[in-house]
Amino acid sequence: MNSLDKIFKDGIESGAFPGAVLLVGDSHSITLQKTFGYRAIRPEKEENSIDTIYDIASMTKVVATTPAIMKLVENGLLRLYDPVSLFIEGYKVDPKNEIRIFHLLTHTSGLPPYSEAWRYSKGKELLESINSIQPINPAGKKFVYSCLNFITLMEIVERITSTPFNEFVKDEIFNPAGMKKTAFNPPVSWKKLIAPTSDRDGKILRGQVDDELAYYIGGVSGNAGLFSDVSDLYSYAKIFLNGGEIDGKKIFSKETIRAFTQERFNDGETRRAFGWDMKGLACSCGDLFSDKAFGHTGFTGTSIWIDPVIDLTVIILTNRVHLSRRENQDMIIRFRPLIHNYIVAHRDDLH
Repeated sequence: MNSLDKIFKDGIESGAFPGAVLLVGDSHSITLQKTFGYRAIRPEKEENSIDTIYDIASMTKVVATTPAIMKLVENGLLRLYDPVSLFIEGYKVDPKNEIRIFHLLTHTSGLPPYSEAWRYSKGKELLESINSIQPINPAGKKFVYSCLNFITLMEIVERITSTPFNEFVKDEIFNPAGMKKTAFNPPVSWKKLIAPTSDRDGKILRGQVDDELAYYIGGVSGNAGLFSDVSDLYSYAKIFLNGGEIDGKKIFSKETIRAFTQERFNDGETRRAFGWDMKGLACSCGDLFSDKAFGHTGFTGTSIWIDPVIDLTVIILTNRVHLSRRENQDMIIRFRPLIHNYIVAHRDDLH
């Protein structure tokens, strides 16, 4: 057993996750694809496979919501300095009228991290409740990672385009990039390939989003809800490693890619681009990626990291919440940097 296999084996045996799918690649090709453990352990065990589809949770923020905003900027429909109040009624009151699009993208809006409004509101009522939430900090002063920022961004996309969010990202991002196994509320025909997550209302979630806000909004949300596999996510990463193109097809301009993946916030601990996390000392990508690296994690146990300097992407998909929603959270937080360090240091010898 090589060291990479041992790191994953240790993760599984410790209870960090039941299984995983790993993809390592560059701007041209895949270096390594590998599966570990099981995609399901209850009600019965199911061996993992490369085509397992995962609930990617907050990776939705950078695989759906951020590129949707990128499209609106490119098409002359939105400016990052635009006040959110131009689009959302609940932002016309003081001090929310100070919040701008770039504040939402960098988690510096001042909004709280989450909302328990899903306990008493559903669907459009839940969105209205979220829109009425007041900031806990002044806009632009402090980084507070918030799902509310990206739910609001989804609403803005729908208001500007007059198109359901899931349809917009499918038409503008997923289909042009050849991402055929990426969707909100995936079809029943995908169910046997979907890794189950946690329990809700006495049933194991399988094809329904794990995140409560996204679930009770209806499965399509800007903060979570997207399902995908490593092949599609690699196609997406290639866009960023190839200046906005994939297989000769232009998805974004080089200027847009550059604008959205450079540092926009730094408080000494946290570095953020627009939508993306960036390499930092306590980062999930470990210690060996370059300072230009950007990526994102998902609560379910997923992550994607892209480094244009060393031409590398690492995609790790797990369903750790199938074991526990909270108890193994620290385990996956420690696991991610360790495996990224190994991959960067040994990328020429991976097999």
